[in-house]
Amino acid sequence: MGTVIVVTGTGTEIGKTVVTAAVAATAVALGRTVAVLKPAQTGVAAHEAGDVAEVARLAGEVTTAELARYPEPLAPGTAARRAGLPTVDPEQIADAARKLAIDHDLVLVEGAGGLLVRFDDQGTTLAHAAELLGAGVLLVAAAGLGTLNTTELTARELRHRGLDCLGVVVGSWPREPDLAARCNLADLPRVADVPLLGAVPQGAGALPPADFRRSAAGWLAPALGGYWDANAFRARVEA
Repeated sequence: MGTVIVVTGTGTEIGKTVVTAAVAATAVALGRTVAVLKPAQTGVAAHEAGDVAEVARLAGEVTTAELARYPEPLAPGTAARRAGLPTVDPEQIADAARKLAIDHDLVLVEGAGGLLVRFDDQGTTLAHAAELLGAGVLLVAAAGLGTLNTTELTARELRHRGLDCLGVVVGSWPREPDLAARCNLADLPRVADVPLLGAVPQGAGALPPADFRRSAAGWLAPALGGYWDANAFRARVEA
């Protein structure tokens, strides 16, 4: 069975999909087979490309799967209810991930929004799926002011549930980081009590796919297959 990693974030629009693509591209470059599972895609019409299609565009040869799709850009449970469509449950997610892990070295399960965004009216979340899978969780965080609180709260929730937080990746490192962002490079791993495992540059998702694939390993730490070094990055930013 391959490794399953659940990718969650401290909120929406912080770079989860691009980070997922970077992890996938790095693994593919190392010769690993990769699958990407999106349990619930929201805010995308039936004919439009979703997050897994974007990961495949950027990362290359990956298997993609999507369990449910809802047209409105809302929490999956709310979007399902408003659309009159079936919800997705943690057992479905875990079962799909396990099946993909039979034939793939790495399965990335990308959530919607943050860890506790609800899939249904019973309050099930991505955290429940991670518990069923016994999977490690990669936490994607914002770079700037306000990120420490949401990152620490998410990391605390993961620990409370007995889930293994593998580390934090900054989902969109600004071209011109302000004081808060520069300080957060040291503070994020401290408040989350996990390593800082990467920083994906702002706008990385707009790169040509070939450039994205060549660069991805330089944004991620060795624990994720790359060669990014947190101490060297901090020193360079602070210089």
